[in-house]
Amino acid sequence: MNNNLNITLVQSNIFWKGKEKNFSHLNDLLEKIQKTDIILLPEMFNTGFCPADTSLSESMNGKTVNWMKELSKQNNCSVAGTLMIVENHKVFNRLVWVSVSGETLTYDKYHLFSLINEQRYISKGQERLIIDEQGWKICPLICYDLRFPVFCRNNVDYDILIYLANWPVKRIDAWGSLLKARSIENQCYTIGVNRVGEDGNGALFNGHSKVFDSFGKEIISATDNTEAVLQISLSLDDLKLKRRQMNFLQDRDDFTLQ
Repeated sequence: MNNNLNITLVQSNIFWKGKEKNFSHLNDLLEKIQKTDIILLPEMFNTGFCPADTSLSESMNGKTVNWMKELSKQNNCSVAGTLMIVENHKVFNRLVWVSVSGETLTYDKYHLFSLINEQRYISKGQERLIIDEQGWKICPLICYDLRFPVFCRNNVDYDILIYLANWPVKRIDAWGSLLKARSIENQCYTIGVNRVGEDGNGALFNGHSKVFDSFGKEIISATDNTEAVLQISLSLDDLKLKRRQMNFLQDRDDFTLQ
C-alpha cells in the first residue's frame, strides 16, 4: 500500500502519423522528470487521432508498446497511453497500461466518436478496466467516454478516474465541466490528459489538462496551448477522509448496464 501516489501528466504536441518523432519528442520532454509512479500520455500519442488510417495500427508486440515498456523500465514506473492495436483482424483504440511490475493491462475504447465515424474503422470495446496500483484502484478511460456518466459510474469504489484524450479547442468548455462533474459524482480524483497543437485534419488542441479532487476542487491545471509535464502527489488518506465526511457513494443506485 502506497498512501501517496505520484502521477505525471504529459500535455504534448503530437506529430501527425510520425511515430519515431513522437517517441523522440516524448523522451526529451520526460528526460528530467522527478521520481514518479505513473506516466500518463494523451490519446493516440504515437500518431495523433487518425482512426481512418488503420495501416498505422500495431500488434501488442509492436514498436509503440515496446517503447512504453522501455520507458517504464527507465523510470521504474507504470506508463499509460492509447494507440491503434490490431488483434484478430479487428482494430481497437486501446489504452495500454504497462505496470511497473512488468504486467501489461488493456482497455479498448467503448464509446467511439461517431461525429467523425470512428466506429467505421475501430471496433468497440466490451468493458471497463480496473487497475490495482500500489493499493489504489484506478479506472482509466479514453476521451469520448467522458460524456457518458453511467459507464463511468463508481460502483466498484475506485479511487482515481483517468481520461486520456484528444479533445479539441472548440469543445474545451465541456471538457473542464465534465471532468469536474465526474469527480463530484464518483467521489474520486479525476484526471484529464489532453494534447496541444494542430493535427493533420486541421483540428486545434489547447491542452487544458487537469486534476480534480473528490469534492470537485481543481488541484492542478496545465497552461493552455503550451506543452507541459505536470507532476502531482495524490493522497489516499485525504480521499478516504473526504468520503467519510460526506459519504454520498453509500446512497448510489443499485443498477448495472445490460
